[in-house]
Amino acid sequence: MELRQLETFIGIADAGAYSRAAMRLSISQPILSRRVKALEEELGVALFHRTGRGVLLTEAGVLLAQYARGIVESTRTAVTAVKASGAVPQGPVVIGMPASISAVLSVPLIQAFRRAVPGISLKFMEGYSGHVLEWLGNGLTDIAILYDAPRLNIPSLRAESLLTDELFLLGPRDDPAGVGAGPVQAARLSCLPMILPGRPHGVRVLVDEALAALGLEPNVEMEVDAMHAMLQLVESGLGYAVLSYSCVARQIAQGRMRIWRIAQPGITRSLLIAASTQRPSTKAVRILRTILRRQIQDMIARGSWAPDPAVFS
Repeated sequence: MELRQLETFIGIADAGAYSRAAMRLSISQPILSRRVKALEEELGVALFHRTGRGVLLTEAGVLLAQYARGIVESTRTAVTAVKASGAVPQGPVVIGMPASISAVLSVPLIQAFRRAVPGISLKFMEGYSGHVLEWLGNGLTDIAILYDAPRLNIPSLRAESLLTDELFLLGPRDDPAGVGAGPVQAARLSCLPMILPGRPHGVRVLVDEALAALGLEPNVEMEVDAMHAMLQLVESGLGYAVLSYSCVARQIAQGRMRIWRIAQPGITRSLLIAASTQRPSTKAVRILRTILRRQIQDMIARGSWAPDPAVFS
């Protein structure tokens, strides 16, 4: 059995007729017929029923098609990956990530990527972690940075944990609700005027789950999905929010907001780098993965991801 026989078989099955398959594949009908006949003789079964309008798969043909598509696709992926392993990096490379990560990582990532592989474009796609996961699974992105999600255990994805991300309570500079000194008990989120994203946003799910474990619900005064708008509302004194420190490091350093550690329970999530096993890992993608790890490590070392204890004073 040869790969070209399987490719021919799939082409005819998809076209539904030898004539249409010949046009799509740019192969003469006699050659198509010979390849299918050789395949049928080797397997000892008929693969197509001939009809007045074309051909239909037999029961054996349907079974073969299920395996043949995977074989052909895997072979093509392998060829692409092997060729790419020793080739000059080529792009574009598409990366997906939530807006909260893009806000702090996109600029240094682009700068480092351009220095490493000049001439290769890097495209960003922003969305909730759930959307980022779907894009990755559908082949729209080469790689993704996202927060942990239950669906990440699907076989076609491989994920690597980069760090544990702690969520903090953020409030206006003058602390109108009188939170005072921290840390803040998670139960207080049930009475503070909270500005939170709506479900299925990951932060909202984590806050809801943390309070549900205490038999409580967050006191949500406003649901705002856009992080920039949420921070403006908090800074204007209209409520409190829950976010990663990396999202507000600049505002905290400038004294525009206050930050409190959340306790009993603390709220954390894992930051992951993920890729699909269905797409080849090109040299450009591998370079990007290395740069991503280095950028995250640099941010941690600079104190841009986790706060210095002094910010809580």
